[in-house]
Amino acid sequence: MADETCQWQGWREATERALYGPGGFFLRPEGPAGHFRTSVHASPLFAGAVARLLTEVAQELETDEVDFVDVGAGRGELVTGVLAAVPAGLAVRAYGVERAERPAGLDPRVEWTDRVPDGVRGLLFANEWLDNVPVDVASVDEAGVVRYVEVRAVDGAERPGGPVEGPDAEWLERWWPLAEPGERAEIGRPRDEAWAAAAGSLAAGTAVAVDYGHVRESRPPFGTLTGFRAGREVPAVPDGSCDVTAHVAMDACARDGGELVTQREALRRLGVSGERPPLALASSDPRAYVRALGAAGEAAELTARGGLGDFLWLTRRAPGPSGPGTGGGRS
Repeated sequence: MADETCQWQGWREATERALYGPGGFFLRPEGPAGHFRTSVHASPLFAGAVARLLTEVAQELETDEVDFVDVGAGRGELVTGVLAAVPAGLAVRAYGVERAERPAGLDPRVEWTDRVPDGVRGLLFANEWLDNVPVDVASVDEAGVVRYVEVRAVDGAERPGGPVEGPDAEWLERWWPLAEPGERAEIGRPRDEAWAAAAGSLAAGTAVAVDYGHVRESRPPFGTLTGFRAGREVPAVPDGSCDVTAHVAMDACARDGGELVTQREALRRLGVSGERPPLALASSDPRAYVRALGAAGEAAELTARGGLGDFLWLTRRAPGPSGPGTGGGRS
């Protein structure tokens, strides 16, 4: 075939091919966990908190059979942890939504699919999914014209493209206005649409999207596009050799309703606080103290300022009864 890596194209098209095309970064056997660490990988406390949220949703729905949909499931780490943590007596229909093939050895209770199921009654949870929904990049040229940024996949070189018009221009004007030459933005409209479709699949229950993001009052002036490989941040080169990601304009995703809170607040509501165990426990039960101290350290990482604790949770509830969890009316 013609060498597509040498062609100029928009960032959205280039990222789609690099991440999800033949041989794409996220289709590799090692999966995302081979290159970066999410809250799921940081501690089983995260899956335990999600399991508690799922249980709350089931209680509000007054059912002992509930759906759990893990969107952007990676290699099934979260859904596996949730199934292990739910209380006895709660039957869970579990779905892992991912474009990669079903992982070997995954719990047979998990239905593996490349699309969000319809009519879900329960909890839809999208952890670090939206940041990998490909988007175009825009920049202001020296004449003050907002243009698409084109990229060459082979080396990540960029050049100005055509003017941004239509729905993309409307999105920028509303959510991420650009003015000065050199300013950049990621056009989050595809993420808004992806989130609306995922959350809209619920017949009843709660949808949650967790991601690193920003709101209009704190947009970065030069965007956030970057790459990751083998645990290190690297230049964003859409050749399939690295993750290509950008922070999410979470307030835009929330435009149809929902509550935004930090992960720190959301996890504390679900019982993950990072507080050290009482010192008296060290004398009365040293082993329990060591276990509790380890859990407190993991919880502290999940809720740390300047780190995972600053992630944003967007919670949206489907019409009808749904669990209290992190509140709101919002994956």
